[in-house]
Amino acid sequence: MVNICKSISKSKWFQNLVTIAILVAGVLVGIATYPKFSSEHEEILEWLNQIILGVFIIEIVVKVIAEGRKPWLYFTDGWNIFDFVIVAAAFLPFGGSSIAILRLLRLLRVLKLIKALPKLQMLVGALLKSIPSMGYVSILLLLLFYIYAVAGVFFFSENDPIHFQDLQRSMLSLFRVVTLEDWTDIMYINMFGCENYGYDGNMNLCINSKGSLVLSVTYFVSFVLIGTMIFLNLFIGVIMNGMDDAKNEMLLENQVQSGEQDTSIEDVEGKIFELQELLVLYKIQQKEE
Repeated sequence: MVNICKSISKSKWFQNLVTIAILVAGVLVGIATYPKFSSEHEEILEWLNQIILGVFIIEIVVKVIAEGRKPWLYFTDGWNIFDFVIVAAAFLPFGGSSIAILRLLRLLRVLKLIKALPKLQMLVGALLKSIPSMGYVSILLLLLFYIYAVAGVFFFSENDPIHFQDLQRSMLSLFRVVTLEDWTDIMYINMFGCENYGYDGNMNLCINSKGSLVLSVTYFVSFVLIGTMIFLNLFIGVIMNGMDDAKNEMLLENQVQSGEQDTSIEDVEGKIFELQELLVLYKIQQKEE
């Protein structure tokens, strides 16, 4: 029985069946956003939901049995725990005002697709591995925001109170700038003064119009170059490193699971050559001593 469940859990047709069930579950969650259609076909949709739930239960049972006399090993994988929680939550007594929670849990079934597709799993693993490094990059970005936000209040608060009246508005405006969402409008307001640009309908806030061409261009262009170009590339570089690590781990895991090891003749010869070089160096050191 254990061997049968192992072969089933690793078979391509079983994995494809689970993937199809996940895709159908995602479609059903999307259909639930159309109340009229859902109410008209409520019985059919509920029947399909039960079938999908049955497929997920069978998946868990098969994988637990495949562990043999150590069924708890199933829970050593974080993705397996995630699958179990989603399926177990379907048996909780939801009803009335809690129906939204049930719909949310059904929506989470779509995330099972990450485990079903190894490439997606590798991408998620790369993102998770990149979080610590991304945290340090985020701290640098926060320092950049803070410095420029304080400077923006000092430079532009009198001319442009909508965007730079205080520190929090200044940081929010800089977030708009770094996303390149009409950032030139904010720059032009401070280049030409609020009387001449951007304050149509808000002239009561334009109390002290004062444009500063060189200062505005220097401030905003430098912030866009540093915040958008440099830090964006830093984030990309961190994620790429995490992706390389996740890829290497996945390859190693696949080799361990399949019992394959990289023991080609070239690798063996290379290792022998390295050992010979180390032996020669050791003998030279012994003679010098």
